Amino acid sequence: MKLATALILAVPAIFFAEAGRAADAPVVVTSIKPVHSLVSAIMQGVGTPELIVDGAASPHTYNMKPSNARALQNAKVVFWVGPGLEAFLEKPLEAIGSDALVAELDKAPGLTKLKFREGGAFEPHDDGDHNDGNHHDGNGHDQAHADEDHDHDHGAFDTHLWLDPQNAKAMAAEITTTLVAADPANALTYQANAKTLDDRLDALDKEIAGIVSAVKDKPFIVFHDAYQYFEHRYNVRIAGSITVSPETIPGAERIAEIHKKVGELGATCVFAEPQFQPRLVDVVIEGTKAKAGVLDPEAATLDAGPDLYFNLMHGIANSMKDCLARES
Repeated sequence: MKLATALILAVPAIFFAEAGRAADAPVVVTSIKPVHSLVSAIMQGVGTPELIVDGAASPHTYNMKPSNARALQNAKVVFWVGPGLEAFLEKPLEAIGSDALVAELDKAPGLTKLKFREGGAFEPHDDGDHNDGNHHDGNGHDQAHADEDHDHDHGAFDTHLWLDPQNAKAMAAEITTTLVAADPANALTYQANAKTLDDRLDALDKEIAGIVSAVKDKPFIVFHDAYQYFEHRYNVRIAGSITVSPETIPGAERIAEIHKKVGELGATCVFAEPQFQPRLVDVVIEGTKAKAGVLDPEAATLDAGPDLYFNLMHGIANSMKDCLARES
């Protein structure tokens, strides 16, 4: 009976201890799944961040929900890539209370930024020459900066920054700095988690390079031009995109141009994305030797959490390898 009584008394004590620990965690809100994944990894043992663009939604076409607005109003810290990607968040973030820390991760120190490829159909590097005048560094990275004139709003660079694990490391460092500033009581946990994440990202970088090494010289077509960072990191050959941006449905002339290019490339792959117009891919490959595949740069089909970023990158690499290695 004494043991039973002790257990009964212990249960409320454990419950309130856990509740107290959860209450100590800052309210953290993240914009998209890849950012949420990095933040989740760094916050493990402290709390779980909230996610705005959940499920199969895309930041390119997202509309704010009342629950999202409430989450932002309650937030102590908000992480987003920036207005070039999550334009729907720009005004809501301006309206939230001044007590919240807002970290725009496209401003993280150490990022490699690549210029938008205006016109997007087929760039000079599709002839197989990776030294195409884009001023790459020794790792095949374009060091263009966002202060050049450009037709895109909010600067001149492509905002799909996370598709290079070295950029993910830079973003993770900024996330850690922000969390430590907002919640110094848990600084040691954040910093230890960040070190673990940093090591995992280095290992991932090597794994991805190994996965795509056998097919990196085979050209392929993507739905929209979201993969520059992956392309430049691993020297894969993107020969063009069906549309410049996913909000823009290509016209008949553009489709005919790409269909012709696919025919010239022969047994290539054309990759759809889960959220956007996969039937266009069927039109593009009709009557050619090309094969269809799917890439998921924003993790629409993946469950949110600390492992999502790694599943995302492995998924892209394996989809490329599986499709491009298939015989026609």
